[in-house]
Amino acid sequence: MTYLVYLVYHLVINEEYHMASKVGLLRTMAAAATAFAILLISAASLRAETTGQRVLRQGKIAIGISNGAPWGFRGVDGEPEGFHPDLIKAAFKDLGVNQVELVVTEFGALIPGLMAQRFDAIAAGLYITPERCELVAFSDPDLKLADAALVAKGNPKNVHSYAQIAANPEIKFGVGRGSATAKNAAAAGVADINMLLFPDIQSNVSALLTGRIDVAAFSAATVARILSDNNVQGIERALPFEGLQDRGKERYGYSAIAFRKEDGDLRDMYNSRLKLLKSDGRLASIMAKNGFSDQEAAPGLTSEQICAGQD
Repeated sequence: MTYLVYLVYHLVINEEYHMASKVGLLRTMAAAATAFAILLISAASLRAETTGQRVLRQGKIAIGISNGAPWGFRGVDGEPEGFHPDLIKAAFKDLGVNQVELVVTEFGALIPGLMAQRFDAIAAGLYITPERCELVAFSDPDLKLADAALVAKGNPKNVHSYAQIAANPEIKFGVGRGSATAKNAAAAGVADINMLLFPDIQSNVSALLTGRIDVAAFSAATVARILSDNNVQGIERALPFEGLQDRGKERYGYSAIAFRKEDGDLRDMYNSRLKLLKSDGRLASIMAKNGFSDQEAAPGLTSEQICAGQD
C-alpha cells in the first residue's frame, strides 16, 4: 500500500512538472514571438521613414559640395561656407535642423554620390538642365546666372554689354581661352582680333589690374568668387551687364539644390522655406554676402518649368 501511494505521488508530481515545463516553454515562445514582432514592426518603421523625416528627427542634413567658392566649401574652421550651404542652413534652421555636414567630392561625382546616398542633397552650384532633370529632383531656382564683367573702379569706359564691346574696338577686352564666356562674346559679335585670350583667371585679373585691358568677362559665379577675395582691390563688377542675347532674350543658367527623385518630401520642404527666404529678404542678404547682385535674382519659375524649357 505504501509503495502504491509512493508511485501515485511521483506520477502526480511528474505530471505537474511536465505541465509547468510546457507552460514555461509556451510562455518563452510567446515572449520570443512578441519580441520578434516588435523587431519586425521597428524595422518596417525604419524602412518607412523618409529622408525628410530622418533629417527632421536627427536635426542634421548632409550635403555634397565640390569645395569651390562661392558655391560651397570648407571654411578655415572646417565649417560649411558658401552660397548654397548658407542657403541650406537658413532654410532648415527654423525647423530645428542645426547641423549641416559636408561631404567633399569632385564636381562630376556629385550626382553619382547623391544616388549612392553618400549625402542628402547637392549644394554646389549645380545648374538645372534637362539632362540632369532626368536624374535628380531639383529645388526651385535660387539664382539666375549669365556672364558678368569686371572693370576698374568707377568703370572708366562705362562698359555694360558685349554689344558695346563689339561696337567699340578701342575697348580692350580680356577673356579666358576656350571658355564659355569667350564663345558667348564671339556669338554676341566681339571680333576675335579684339579679344585678349588668357590661360587662367589669375592672368586675366592681373591684366585688368595693371591696365592692359579695360574689361574682363567671366561667369557671374567666378566674378563673385574674385570679388570675395579681400586681397583683390581696385576693380569692381560692371552693373548692369548684358551678355549674349538669344532670340531677343539674354541667355541664362539657373542654379538650385538637387535631391534624390524619391526624396520629394525633403525637396518640397526646402522649396517652402526657399519661398519664405525670398519674400523676407534673407535670400538677398545671402546673395550679397557671397558676391551676387540683384541681377542674379531668380524669377518666379519652378524647377519643373525650367526642366521643360519654359524659361
